Amino acid sequence: MADKKSQLIIEEGAAPIEFPVLSGTLGPDVIDVRSLIASGYFTYDPGFMSTASCESKITYIDGDKGILLHRGYPIEELAAKSDYLETCYLLIHGELPNKAQKDEFVNTIMSHTMVNEQLKSFLNGFRRDAHPMAVLCGIVGALSAFYYDSLDNDNPKHREISAHRLISKMPTIAAMAYKYSVGQPIMYPRNDLSYAENFLHMMFNTPAEIKPINPVLARAMERIFILHADHEQNASTSTVRLTGSTGANPFACIAAGIAALWGPAHGGANEAVLLMLDEIGDASNIDKFIAKAKDKNDPFKLMGFGHRVYKNFDPRAQVMKQTCDEVLSELGINDPQLDLAMKLEEYALNDPYFKERNLYPNVDFYSGIILKAIGIPTSMFTVIFAMSRTAGWISHWLEMLAEPHKINRPRQLYTGYTQRDYTPIDKR
Repeated sequence: MADKKSQLIIEEGAAPIEFPVLSGTLGPDVIDVRSLIASGYFTYDPGFMSTASCESKITYIDGDKGILLHRGYPIEELAAKSDYLETCYLLIHGELPNKAQKDEFVNTIMSHTMVNEQLKSFLNGFRRDAHPMAVLCGIVGALSAFYYDSLDNDNPKHREISAHRLISKMPTIAAMAYKYSVGQPIMYPRNDLSYAENFLHMMFNTPAEIKPINPVLARAMERIFILHADHEQNASTSTVRLTGSTGANPFACIAAGIAALWGPAHGGANEAVLLMLDEIGDASNIDKFIAKAKDKNDPFKLMGFGHRVYKNFDPRAQVMKQTCDEVLSELGINDPQLDLAMKLEEYALNDPYFKERNLYPNVDFYSGIILKAIGIPTSMFTVIFAMSRTAGWISHWLEMLAEPHKINRPRQLYTGYTQRDYTPIDKR
């Protein structure tokens, strides 16, 4: 923290209000305005675009330079050299594990992948055509009714047990939601498989036919999990922290994060890419839709290009593109929609309009293509996002509870009526 000060002058001649300026290890300095309310004022920042809601050591993003670090490690290195459970350990504990620590962590997670058998009955209460995100949100929220033995947020051991349970059981619940929607028997997890292999096993195998998991597809899933594991104070992570600040149990906090992620402006972007490709229809229409995307008066948006945070390029997209090429090459799929996606990518990467504005394909563009190629329906895309992001949500929840914290309580700029008298109904 740097010893700097800033001053705010409300009106000419008035004494300035002084605030400390805090410096993190990376990123811009932050003006600490916590004492402003004592002067009768507070700040106005719709969408919290200029507000740091917390202090965190987990993830750092520099959108202008296209940098994403988890505990200091570049996302590209983690995606290339690590695996999802090692990344989970890193996010939670702050350091990469040694071999003994990793073996113990992996064994703990993979030995708790089963869920309470009564959850099958709970699952049967949903309509068959219910969106899998609705099922995921409902079941995760209900886990506190099944695993109520470790819900003391003030107990570090309880917090750790809940964190492990959520990471281990999320793929099982996600696969259950899928199997239920297609009317197939639920597949029990296999602890001899890796995290990604186990998820693909539960998704696509049946009791009548157990197929080996394609290692190329398993590695692709690992990368998708890693690349979506955390992304700083996004809407869903902020929701988890806000909910956690009330003292709510961890399952309720993660369910709140799932609900926030469900919004199409947050977690539904890769699904929106495929819907856009459906709208374009054919490669012969690319020119027309590119022109629509460039027209400021046209509501059409080119989904999967550019990013709200990254003003240069999305560092996750480069890894995802390589993975996308590997998966499509391995499967040799002849899918008109996937062919259209590749032609659209080529067009945009070579169009000066997109290059000048840094509108490069982002992680959502490629992840949607990969998931479709693997055979995962679009309704499951956001479920997989939620499954991946659980590690980040849990890490932020643990970090918040480990330090003194207050219940989150944003203020508002009130623009409604001033006080007025009640009018009886016969005089209105």
